[in-house]
Amino acid sequence: MALPAAPSPPVSAPLVLASASPRRLELLARLGVTPDRVLATDIDETPLRGELPRAHAVRLAAGKARAAAALAPDALILAGDTVVGVGRRILPKAEDETTARACLALLSGRRHRVFSAIAVLGPDGRLREALSETIVRFKRLSEAEIESYIAGGEWRGKAGGYAIQGSAEGLCDWLSGSHSGVVGLPLYETRRLLRAAGVPLA
Repeated sequence: MALPAAPSPPVSAPLVLASASPRRLELLARLGVTPDRVLATDIDETPLRGELPRAHAVRLAAGKARAAAALAPDALILAGDTVVGVGRRILPKAEDETTARACLALLSGRRHRVFSAIAVLGPDGRLREALSETIVRFKRLSEAEIESYIAGGEWRGKAGGYAIQGSAEGLCDWLSGSHSGVVGLPLYETRRLLRAAGVPLA
């Protein structure tokens, strides 16, 4: 989707990060941006029938932005969502070892796509959106490698059952796209949208 090239006049609204993820907060800091408030959102993340991974990520990012705006209507909201897809299939966020193990077995030795969508919603109701798409390939994982990763616990709550910023990066033999997008906040797209919304960035 197209991104505006020129920034808007400086915005006076406070910036709210609609995410409780410490990873997104850390990534945002790389841009020199500290949100005025961090506001976790709780929306239904169940995929719609027939929904593809790309559309799912975009819908959830916008939904989180709107949910946060309902609580902070005078703020500039930044929200994001990251989805791991294998073909048309949306992989879950792993909350138990069985799910994480199944995800890793599916990803072993094959390529998959990570869709990281962001949404910036202004107090005027204008919604700006962007999407990062990254292709990731894991080496063929042995049962011992999967069990070692499971034992480390990094998979908990992660889309697709892994965290690229942790030891899973040692299992990834190829990546094309945005590393920060796989972590959870694509910095190039985030910078462009925030500048377009009037956040002063170099």
